[in-house]
Amino acid sequence: MPSDPALDAFCRLLDTLPSSGASDLHLAAGRAAHWRSHGELEVCDARRWSDADMDALAARLLDPLRREALENSGSADLGHSSQSGHRYRINFFRSLGHLALVARHLPDHFASLAELLLPPTLRELAYLPSGLVLVTGVTGSGKSTTLATLIHEINANMARHILTIEDPVEFVHASIKSLVSHRELGTDTPDFALAVRAAMREDPDVILVGELRDTETMRAALIAAETGHLVFSTLHTGDAVGAVERFIGAFPGEEQELARHRFSLVIKAVVAQQLLPRADQKGRVPAVEVLRGTPAVTNLIASARTAQLYSAIESGASLGMQTYDQSLAQLAGDKLVAGELVRPLTRNPESFDWLLKNGGVSDKSSAGRRA
Repeated sequence: MPSDPALDAFCRLLDTLPSSGASDLHLAAGRAAHWRSHGELEVCDARRWSDADMDALAARLLDPLRREALENSGSADLGHSSQSGHRYRINFFRSLGHLALVARHLPDHFASLAELLLPPTLRELAYLPSGLVLVTGVTGSGKSTTLATLIHEINANMARHILTIEDPVEFVHASIKSLVSHRELGTDTPDFALAVRAAMREDPDVILVGELRDTETMRAALIAAETGHLVFSTLHTGDAVGAVERFIGAFPGEEQELARHRFSLVIKAVVAQQLLPRADQKGRVPAVEVLRGTPAVTNLIASARTAQLYSAIESGASLGMQTYDQSLAQLAGDKLVAGELVRPLTRNPESFDWLLKNGGVSDKSSAGRRA
């Protein structure tokens, strides 16, 4: 295939991205290339991209189904491996009639929970026999990386059939002790709900659903968890309690009581996270809120007392739970983030001050984070 100047320039930028420490590449017609480095956008190449350049990239990177999706909906997603072997998630979209894209670099190896500075108790989630585990947060908060780490933990240590359903497939897991099957929307299946329902006939032990986008997918995920499968998925909510309310609230009013009951029986954990700039300016660090599906928690959910869940998280450190405020206080106490910068992010600034003064979360969590 003949060389294309736009594709060549794009590939050069992709190959430079990982060594720069940047996470996302932004291209748009009429603009210079930008990338996000340590959370901040900056120009990475002065070349201004034209409409013809962007059209050429779309023609070379998008298959017919995704080109149709771009035409019909104004956006299209794909997974892409660069010539040097780095993996990216790419989103094409239209902005005022012109094409743009964002390419996110996906880590080249599966980091451990300790390397990611995630609570060590999250490892327990990989060894659950069944149930539903939700990871929540805004776009770019590291949800996919956390799930990839848990899937790798299963893959490396247990003989399971792991089925991932994603749009697009981000992390490709080679089978180790487990068998791993990847299904991609647009290539292998038309939608999440259909793929989750079909999974019941594919003998999985673990199902990763990239995102619970609609009620039908949520229904299918509930059925999968109820029938003895371990289901991991994501929601776009800010905190753990919000994820519970968002899931149940997605169902029509006449179904919500039943959905609440079913959800309370299968939920094993909700992990909410956000990424914050490190105090040493060497990247970002996650603040993590963890809700575990203890009998007390499931009773609060079943009886529609979700407003009391925050108190249950606050007092549940011995059970592997922690609030955002506790996590932020621990990070500030360990000098990983600047206390004065994260204090405005807290739910209760006075409680944060007390936690910071008294060591934040439990000693067990502290030891794990410092490991």
